[in-house]
Amino acid sequence: MLDLNFVRNNLALVEEKLRLRGMDPAAVLGDFRALDHERRSFITTLETAQRRRNELSPKIGALKQAEKKGGLTPEEQMELAALSEEVAKQKAIIEDYEQRVAQAEEKFKASLKGVPNLPHESVPVGKSSEDNVEVRRWGAPPEFDFPPKPHWELGEQLGVLDLERGAKLSGARFAVYWDLGAKLERALANFMLDLHTNEHGYTEVLPPYLVNSESMYGTGQLPKFSADLFRVPHGEKELWLIPTAEVPVTNLYRDETLDGARLPVSLTAYTPCFRSEAGSYGKDVRGIIRQHQFQKVELVKFAHPDRSYDELEKLTHHAETVLQKLGLHYRVVTLCTADMGFSSAKTYDIEVWLPGQGLFREISSCSNFESFQARRANIRFKPEGKGKPEFVHTLNGSGLAVGRTWVAIVENYQQADGSVVVPDALRPYVGAERIRKSAVSR
Repeated sequence: MLDLNFVRNNLALVEEKLRLRGMDPAAVLGDFRALDHERRSFITTLETAQRRRNELSPKIGALKQAEKKGGLTPEEQMELAALSEEVAKQKAIIEDYEQRVAQAEEKFKASLKGVPNLPHESVPVGKSSEDNVEVRRWGAPPEFDFPPKPHWELGEQLGVLDLERGAKLSGARFAVYWDLGAKLERALANFMLDLHTNEHGYTEVLPPYLVNSESMYGTGQLPKFSADLFRVPHGEKELWLIPTAEVPVTNLYRDETLDGARLPVSLTAYTPCFRSEAGSYGKDVRGIIRQHQFQKVELVKFAHPDRSYDELEKLTHHAETVLQKLGLHYRVVTLCTADMGFSSAKTYDIEVWLPGQGLFREISSCSNFESFQARRANIRFKPEGKGKPEFVHTLNGSGLAVGRTWVAIVENYQQADGSVVVPDALRPYVGAERIRKSAVSR
């Protein structure tokens, strides 16, 4: 959530930033100007009544003291009655307008729930994903002396990926892994977690996979993106299946104040992720690129505002290191203003090369949310040497999406005989040098 006072005091800037996102400020902000005018009017009336009451109260006090000591003249009694009547009137106005101001504040907060974060000044301006800017590439695509196949063909031929039985169990966009296919998925998760905890300094967390609405609101999924989530009735309330470990891990510190000396706090978690994929009908219907359930290793940071963009670079590098150690060709792009996520101030997408499909595919999004999520979730830190807590900056990125990394390995390391070579870094985890045809699922 944006800071309410910042929006009030910089409304023209906010409107311009929303336009850069390709949004109509009037549609996003609604009646913000009218609400602000109404609120200011309420505050003026409230302050006028408070000031008038404060002016009259000493006069009433003096008359009552005189009344106790020796009584009042008829004129003074009339004055006391008139003053008391006016104070009672001002008190009623104060009580009424205190409620009106509070209600206006709530309207403001409600109006800001649907306002996205503002893009950082370094974010390229654009109208669609076509305007994203490539930052760098690593490695080179593999060369084949045969037509490379997509992972769904390879997985079926090897007997390690079973989309048909996944659909039988749960429906479209679900998959079953068999034998070394399942072991490769598990190996990737363990490899990533070991890398991030042992070499990159992250602390591993195993959070719940079901969270409350407050947690979904804190990271920006609710109320705007409820259609993209799986809701689970739970007594009189409801829980939500997590779309990413970002949600529970970020909310670990909801309504808490961190010690500034601890920053940055770096956490990693491996969880399943559940997404309804609303609006994605007809997209990526083949294979396991877009699933209702998939696994991911997530990286989350809580950083000092002065150093959060340095931490974004580090986090992105940590995600890239996974691909480098696996020998997978990739590129990094900066998302333009129109392609950024709702809560993000700046995002790098890491896209891995998939030779079986002849394209780059996003495998990680690394974002700095600045104080946007922290304000929603009330996560603060106490600066060293200062007394007043401030909102922390939150960051996160996939380190990596396990299923898409599985896809990248299968497609990039496929051989002419249909087998798949296991990258050197994964062999201690997989226990095999090559994935060959399995008869287990038949």
